[in-house]
Amino acid sequence: MATCFDFDSLARLAAQSDAVTQSCGCCKSLSTAWESQPVHFPEEQLKQVGTLRQSVYDEPTFDEYHPDGTRFWSPDAPISPRHYPGNRSDVWVCTVCGRYFLRYLEGGGYFVDHRVRRLIGSLLFDAPV
Repeated sequence: MATCFDFDSLARLAAQSDAVTQSCGCCKSLSTAWESQPVHFPEEQLKQVGTLRQSVYDEPTFDEYHPDGTRFWSPDAPISPRHYPGNRSDVWVCTVCGRYFLRYLEGGGYFVDHRVRRLIGSLLFDAPV
């Protein structure tokens, strides 16, 4: 199983990612919100480095964390590793620039949707479930 990052480790990765200033194709078309992975997203530049999923056996909560009235798609929505969708995400790094991302697979009755979000320190919260 992949390395499961605790909050402090994730916060360190977010700080490293926030410090990257070079432009790169990995973030060219992304906002700060969760979004469907763009068709031209350079997936070949990314490497999985870990996960936020605590267990492969237990079903994580679908509860979201929005204390200030944000919504799932809001650019300023908090990133809470214990809440949906953070708790179903894997952590990836761009091998070109060093930015970190969260990615998960949204599945429904007739579709799957790869979703991605930049890991941003100012949006990261260690909120209990």
